[in-house]
Amino acid sequence: MCTVAGRAPYGARVPRSATARDVLAYRLAVQQLDRESGTVADTAVLDLGVQDTGPDGGLWALANRGVVPGSGELATVWTLRGAPHLHRRADLPAVATATAPFSEADAAKRVFDAARPLKAAGIPVLTALDRIAVRMREIVPAPTVKGDMSRRLSDAMEEPYNRYCRPCDAVHLYEQPFRLAALRAGLELQAGTSPPVLQPIPGFAPADTVPRRLDVVRAYLHLLGPATPQHVAGHLDAPVADVRARWPEDAVEVDVDGERRWLLAADADRLGAPVPAVTRLLGPFDPLLQGRDRETLVADPARRKATWPALGRPGAVLSDGGIAGLWRPRRAGSSLTVAVDPWVPVSPALRAAVGEQAERLAAFRGARLGAVELG
Repeated sequence: MCTVAGRAPYGARVPRSATARDVLAYRLAVQQLDRESGTVADTAVLDLGVQDTGPDGGLWALANRGVVPGSGELATVWTLRGAPHLHRRADLPAVATATAPFSEADAAKRVFDAARPLKAAGIPVLTALDRIAVRMREIVPAPTVKGDMSRRLSDAMEEPYNRYCRPCDAVHLYEQPFRLAALRAGLELQAGTSPPVLQPIPGFAPADTVPRRLDVVRAYLHLLGPATPQHVAGHLDAPVADVRARWPEDAVEVDVDGERRWLLAADADRLGAPVPAVTRLLGPFDPLLQGRDRETLVADPARRKATWPALGRPGAVLSDGGIAGLWRPRRAGSSLTVAVDPWVPVSPALRAAVGEQAERLAAFRGARLGAVELG
């Protein structure tokens, strides 16, 4: 059981404690996985963005939180880690500012191997991102397939921005600067397009200020806390020093199984609440699985490796406040089979709950449920 006492900023030592199960129960509730219905406006995970990767991506994550977005309510943009994320369309100006690199050092870290040739050419990474964004705006006045845009952009940029890509057997921009500059250029991804199609965001301009709910450090602590600066930095691909410099003054310390972590003071009373009784088939990139403290969700190293492999991630079965197994879909025509690898004894109640969620998944995919292979 969690114990909480007092409030203190980062660095203060206040006696408080929580177990991994307390943390999971908190995240499950604050991420609204225990509700049956909601709206885009009141869906908390959209404050940090919902990664939209794969057929069971962002929209399935929202469906698991009772949300069916209306036409035009959401936009898909490359934000954190250069991954496609769903955000509220109305939030895009502030999201562009909130998810931009905090500093030159942060920008250099986020673009990975592109930083070295830019530094050698005397071009700051932040300057490079702005220059790429200008060219992108010129090239994409209307919907444009990524490959077409990439070719034209490579022709328009000089050598430090480009590299030879062996898999493509072509010269084009480094991938991370390409992705990180797109929102700076006011470009979004057309939903559901493969290959991606980029298009201008009508009337777009980055915001001068960011609401507290969209501040990425605060949003991580709210949705995936208690956490450390290292956890937040890992999620953002940012230097720990930049995260520490932006650490909320109202973060309070929590001891999680012997590790010092922090949570927003306003959330402290929610830590230690009962575990919500809910079963969900989480997609591979569901927000609940995005925390950098993977050992908190899955303690066993072998199971942790199976949950987050380098390629081909499975989905996770959420049950009884924890990860109860993994699942993979198989589609044949209009039929969907859900194969589950359970980590707990399969009770009649769990079998029925997984079957119900598999029916929901099949309906979401526009398929009929062929079978549930469960233990």
